[in-house]
Amino acid sequence: MAFATATSNATSFLRRRTERINEHAMQKKSLSGWVLPKQPSTFADEGSWSNADSDVTPLDRRTWSTWTILGFWFSDGLNAQGWMGAASIIAVGLTWREALYCLILGYTMVIIPLVLNGALGAHLHVNFAVASRASFGFYLSRVAVVIRMITALFWHAIQTYTGSTAMTQIIRSIWPSYLNIANTIPESVGITTHQMCSHVLFWSLQFPFLLIPPHKLRWFFVFKAVVVVVTSVAVVIALCIQAGGAGDIWDQEATVSGSTRNWLILSSMSSITGSWMTMGTNIPDFTRYLKKSRGVYWQALFMPFIASLIGIFGIIAASAGKILYGTYIWDPVELASHWDGPSGRCGAFFVGLCWVVAQIGTNVSANVISCSNDMATLFPKYISIRRGAIITTLIGGWVMVPWKIISSAASLLTFMSALAIFLAPIAAIMGADYWVVKKRNIDIPSLYRRRGRYRYHGGVNWRAAAALIISISPNLPGMVHAVNPSLPVGGIQYVYDVNILWGFTSAFVIYCVLSRFWPATETLIETTIRDEVTIVNGVEVYNDGLATPTEKESGLEETGLSVKYASV
Repeated sequence: MAFATATSNATSFLRRRTERINEHAMQKKSLSGWVLPKQPSTFADEGSWSNADSDVTPLDRRTWSTWTILGFWFSDGLNAQGWMGAASIIAVGLTWREALYCLILGYTMVIIPLVLNGALGAHLHVNFAVASRASFGFYLSRVAVVIRMITALFWHAIQTYTGSTAMTQIIRSIWPSYLNIANTIPESVGITTHQMCSHVLFWSLQFPFLLIPPHKLRWFFVFKAVVVVVTSVAVVIALCIQAGGAGDIWDQEATVSGSTRNWLILSSMSSITGSWMTMGTNIPDFTRYLKKSRGVYWQALFMPFIASLIGIFGIIAASAGKILYGTYIWDPVELASHWDGPSGRCGAFFVGLCWVVAQIGTNVSANVISCSNDMATLFPKYISIRRGAIITTLIGGWVMVPWKIISSAASLLTFMSALAIFLAPIAAIMGADYWVVKKRNIDIPSLYRRRGRYRYHGGVNWRAAAALIISISPNLPGMVHAVNPSLPVGGIQYVYDVNILWGFTSAFVIYCVLSRFWPATETLIETTIRDEVTIVNGVEVYNDGLATPTEKESGLEETGLSVKYASV
């Protein structure tokens, strides 16, 4: 009896163990289905993971030219938020002239980080998340990546719902009764039935574009530029003809004066720059696809013009619209909602189409690609750019409930704009490190290694951490006051009015000074290393694994016992 019981228990134990082993095997198999193929050419450490989207951009993906960058900036700059950019400046009591000055100067200032950090991507062909390791250290760089990723998720949510409102104009222009659909969604959800339908349609239309590899999007950027410019010009001309002129905004006087006016000008200018600091930080995500680096420097000529142009259109259209509708309407989609009749609905259709294309282009160029690159670098074993795009649009388009973000208190959007106080120092530290401290000489393979040249101390560059903290700290009281004006913070709030100027300049200078007196000598090299140092017939060769044989033969230069690339 005892033997039978023991046998039964043993059999039961073996059965349960077999079940657990099978269950574990099934879980492991299921998990392995999410694991991306490991790239054999990666620079990553032995046993660690990387993928092609995080690696150095191969030659066949370097398809962008200067004209692509031009189309990219048309795509990114021409959006509904840019149209309304001057609205906030005039709304606080300044004139159109001051709004124009703030637009031009604000957009011109953002050129500095765009060029400094754009060169990082163009010269090294790595994304923002990887490039940031050279200045922040292998682990501290993740803080910068997470900050940028959170910003991208919020802005993706906002831009997506703005595109949904444009989709509403397309549908109602064809079927006017669309706006009369009975609402069956509870008021607490914050969206109506027809708005939800528009959101589903826009999100579904946008989704396939997010899956296209970035190096294949250059023609979409050009298409968006043509559509938005032509439609915007047509809207401005049509409104001015109907209103018999551009309206009275040109005669409007400022409602503020003295020091208040001066601080408003500085604050508005800083806000314009801050709205683009996201791109100033992660511009390497796009310039990594350039065939030649000169496209980075051409940005300085055409980016301020492109970004200011759409704001000027907004000023003229709103002024002419006041004559027609009795109030300033800064939102181009809301402007189109006032157009009825056959010709009016036709115009509303093209305006809706224009801003649907515009918002898709902006989401792709400014938010989804950036967030996807960040995710792919943080979790290279499981996330590629394509998977990152899917995760980004699911979170931003649905999980974050974008219609509530749009309709919530202005303090939330103020807080979103305030994220620039974190991004400006990040952009400054990266630019200072690359151009001033390391003099453009980077060991690219070490960017991918936990214990490589850029580990610093425990994966943290204390110089970058100190510059970040010193730069951010004076802006925090002002940010708190901006979100909740009932909290008094004293005169330090004025630092926040120039948060971008302070944040970028202070971080740049502090990082350079700390690196000058306490240099991280192990990170300073005399030439850029693009691949492993190999021994060929007893001679050291700095081998650019991406160069062609012809380029290798023509680029070699004898220097004593070693052979290096003259191009490097």
